[in-house]
Amino acid sequence: MTATDYPTYRTELLGTLGRMRRSLPEVMGGFNDLHRSALHDGELSTATKELIALAIGVAARCDGCIAFHVSAALRAGETRAEIEEALGVAILMGGGPTAMYAAEAFEALDQFTAAE
Repeated sequence: MTATDYPTYRTELLGTLGRMRRSLPEVMGGFNDLHRSALHDGELSTATKELIALAIGVAARCDGCIAFHVSAALRAGETRAEIEEALGVAILMGGGPTAMYAAEAFEALDQFTAAE
């Protein structure tokens, strides 16, 4: 279906983001602080927040978001069925174009679960 190897893509993005952190330490440090703060367990679990982030990333048509948040949702303990339901909500909110990116997220989910 897709030519994207999401586990490899995620690894490559981590390298690029590392270079960005060295070039833009204040900006990327601030973003990392925001990321950590927004996704920590609170009234909503980190796992639930990862589903929200994935759904928004899919609706926003962000390939990197798919790579990071599918992987993170699985690591946080979300099941395939829970991730699929979140993708269904993203499709509801974003329509046809989001359905195409949800298909990419399904592919990423297949790839990350196969790698486990």
